[in-house]
Amino acid sequence: MTLPDVDPLVARMRPFGTTIFAEMSALAVRTGAVNLGQGFPDSDGPPEMLAAAADALRTGQNQYPPGPGIPALRAAAAAHQRRFWNLEYDPDGEIVVTAGATEAIAASILALCEPGDEVVCFEPYYDSYAASIALAGAVRRPVTLRPDETGRYAFDPAELRAAFGARTRLVLLNSPHNPTGKVFTPDELALVAELCQEHGTFAVTDEVYEHLVFTDAAAGHLPLAGLPGMRERTLRISSAGKTFSCTGWKVGWVSGPAPLVSAVLRVKQFLTFVNAAPLQPAIAVALALPDAYYTGFRENMQQRRDQLVAGLTDAGFDVLVPEGTYFVTADVTALGGRDGVEFCRSLPGRCGVVAVPTQVFYDDPEAGRRLVRFAFCKRPEVLAEAVTRLRGLATTR
Repeated sequence: MTLPDVDPLVARMRPFGTTIFAEMSALAVRTGAVNLGQGFPDSDGPPEMLAAAADALRTGQNQYPPGPGIPALRAAAAAHQRRFWNLEYDPDGEIVVTAGATEAIAASILALCEPGDEVVCFEPYYDSYAASIALAGAVRRPVTLRPDETGRYAFDPAELRAAFGARTRLVLLNSPHNPTGKVFTPDELALVAELCQEHGTFAVTDEVYEHLVFTDAAAGHLPLAGLPGMRERTLRISSAGKTFSCTGWKVGWVSGPAPLVSAVLRVKQFLTFVNAAPLQPAIAVALALPDAYYTGFRENMQQRRDQLVAGLTDAGFDVLVPEGTYFVTADVTALGGRDGVEFCRSLPGRCGVVAVPTQVFYDDPEAGRRLVRFAFCKRPEVLAEAVTRLRGLATTR
């Protein structure tokens, strides 16, 4: 019997093709362009962490770790959250280690959402959010972040209220926010908390950039779980990749009340089962590094942000200065850009730089049609070369 000549992929996943990150990174390789598209550093993390990983590899820590993660890493994650955010989690039952934040997000949504449940999220959103919601058969209810007159991204409180309803199961919140660099303010978080409690919904918070809030931000990082009434309904997600410049290690964790974490673990065990045995002890070491590491990391990234913001401005972009993360968004209108996807696909040929169009992260692409995202988590000399190339754009319009 001949198989039908149709796409075998289930219908709910057909809108999700090759990610924009893969497309743009492949374009960078093909053209030899400077890759400011995908958000990975071009230098390694702290030497203490790397040495601990090498030691674990050599001392036989290469077999299956415990399902929730090794005790040392769960204890380190608990201590880290107590130290920086005054949050208390029991490492035995309230923390589970995952294959990065991406798996943590997917496992959380799959664990909590039935088909037809609704998930409130803020667009533009990291692309795995939409895919994970679709895998669960749930429905996303996006609330759009738009730049205000100061260039800071904000949402309409009335629009957020309208997104909640009888089918709302959870709100998915990313702060500091990728791709905009927004840090949600205490007042904004208080409204999210109020609506979660009013509607009896859960919250899943992606806080992988928790240590990248810059000193000129309107507010510091505030975990939603720390607000009154939110700990018992919030799954808090973080990972090692961004804070310790080891994005390829894929080590993350979910923290929350035991019933919610148990639900995540019961899903996670059938996704990756376990992960990264020799890397987990190394992340435990990294989480315990002194405050000087975290301060230096932030200062270093803020300097690189300022370098790229100045360069983009000089090249003619209208820049929206981020409050956190690895990324800066810019409007391409002044450079003749009318569509971010077209602009980014032509950019390597025009000047040898790769960026990412942010419209692909919106349900409403018009809201981000002329915005593109650049990553500044690169060495200063790489950023300098990219800026030199970008300055030639005005002559290639």
